[in-house]
Amino acid sequence: MAVAKSGPSKGALTKWTRVRDFALGMPGATEDFPWGETVAKVNKKVFVFLGMDDGSYPLGITVKLKEEEQHAHALTAPGAEPAGYGLGKAGWVTIPLEEKGAPSAALLCDWVEESYRVIATKKLVAELDARAR
Repeated sequence: MAVAKSGPSKGALTKWTRVRDFALGMPGATEDFPWGETVAKVNKKVFVFLGMDDGSYPLGITVKLKEEEQHAHALTAPGAEPAGYGLGKAGWVTIPLEEKGAPSAALLCDWVEESYRVIATKKLVAELDARAR
C-alpha cells in the first residue's frame, strides 16, 4: 500500500525558501498573506505569488514577465502555464517547483527580479541597480 506524500519535497522547499528570501531582500519588499497564500509586495503591489508551503498545494511561484524572451523561456519549464484568473493575459506565469526538471533557484530568482522591476517604482529599481554595482 502506497503512503500518501505529505508536504512538499525537500528540493522544492529549498528552492521555494531561497526564492522567498531573495524576493524579500529586494528594496522595499514586504511579505503578506492574502487568501492564506504567501506573496511578496512592493508599494502594496504583488510582484511574486509564492503560494502555500503547508503542503495543501504543490509548491510553485507566479511572476510577471513582460520581456518576451523571459516570458517564453518561463513557459517552457515543466508544468508552467499562464497564471489563472486572467493574470496570464498580463504576462503572469505560474511555475511549479515540484516537477522533474523544474528551473534552478538561481533562474527563479532572475525571474523574480524581472517581475520586481516591472512592478517597483523607478526609484526602487535604481536602488536595486545601485546595490548590484
